[in-house]
Amino acid sequence: MGLRVAVVGSGPAGSSAAEILAKAGIETYLFERKLDNAKPCGGAIPLCMVDEFDLPQEIIDRQVRKMKMISPSNIEVNIGQTLKGDEYIGMCRREVLDGFMRDRAAKLGANLINGTVYQLDIPTSDKEPYTLHYADHSNGSVKGEMKTLKADLVIGADGANSRIAKAIDAGDYNYAIAFQERIRLPEPKMQYYEDLAEMYVGDDVSPDFYAWVFPKYDHVAVGTGTMKVNKAKIKDLQAGIRARAARKLEGGEIIKVEAHPIPEHPRPRPIKGRVVLVGDALGTVTKSSGEGIYFAAKSGRMCAEKIVEASNNGQKIPTEADLKQFLKLWNKTYGATYLVLDILQRVFYRSDATREAFVEMCADIDVQKLTFDSYLYKTVVPANPLKQMKITAKTIGSLLRGNALAP
Repeated sequence: MGLRVAVVGSGPAGSSAAEILAKAGIETYLFERKLDNAKPCGGAIPLCMVDEFDLPQEIIDRQVRKMKMISPSNIEVNIGQTLKGDEYIGMCRREVLDGFMRDRAAKLGANLINGTVYQLDIPTSDKEPYTLHYADHSNGSVKGEMKTLKADLVIGADGANSRIAKAIDAGDYNYAIAFQERIRLPEPKMQYYEDLAEMYVGDDVSPDFYAWVFPKYDHVAVGTGTMKVNKAKIKDLQAGIRARAARKLEGGEIIKVEAHPIPEHPRPRPIKGRVVLVGDALGTVTKSSGEGIYFAAKSGRMCAEKIVEASNNGQKIPTEADLKQFLKLWNKTYGATYLVLDILQRVFYRSDATREAFVEMCADIDVQKLTFDSYLYKTVVPANPLKQMKITAKTIGSLLRGNALAP
């Protein structure tokens, strides 16, 4: 009998994992609670994801080539001059992206189950399977029909409130909250955002992050995020971004309001026995940019590749030690990126003075090139040493002006 893997959650992380496992001929079950689920996130994806994950152009609503960073005093800096003709940031709706990735995994052989996993029974020996208890919604009912499934290995890709994480006592993490309104604009206003995304910084829109206006298919997503979570506060911050962008959003109609927790750090114990967490359940969102889609998909894929290799294409059951190899590789590949973005967030989002300095620094072409290259291609790009020194000098100059180096 070959290896059986249950993947709980079919966002970019779960679908990417299921796709790799199914391609290797491994018996894969992919659970999704809501097949039309749309997570409120900016929905920006880097260029390298389009190639790496073979995404068709039709799932990308907009190709953004211009970005504006807007400082607390409303100084606007245009970013994007360094982009080459074929470079862009993809803007997509999560229900479209997730649906495409999920369906592709199913076409390749993953068994897609429209179900909510409620409980995971942990076996007493390392030979026995795990038992998943779930409500099957395929009959169309919300309550569903209770069923069980046995699996040798479980991948928890079930987001920030992961039930799989609770089942293996993976530990908790701090999380931010993202709040977003989708607003349909009158045509002339929408034309302004045709290939432009805006990011606003300031205490009025977020004490520790940024607010955004991102263009979608036929509307804009207007939102904000903060770690200083409380319901009343997030409403004030949303009012802040609405006020800052009011002129550009005039005549707009709200078509959807969404809120969602976003993990701030990886969980302390994301692997236990033959259970492993990926994506938001693991905690792969970056600081500063708050980007999660690419890293979630990448974590799912990398984890599945390790499983395929360790199981010899499903011939044997991988061990906890095998799964830990995935985490080791993950940290080796992306540890530096997370660290750099973490430091940037601490330094630049401290006060409105440091935010002004940050926006001023973004006006610099060398800084833009470095930032865009590292975003589009996910490499911490080694700029040539002279440029690097120049950027460092500018950064320190900006920080001194913003008093950001004071303790």
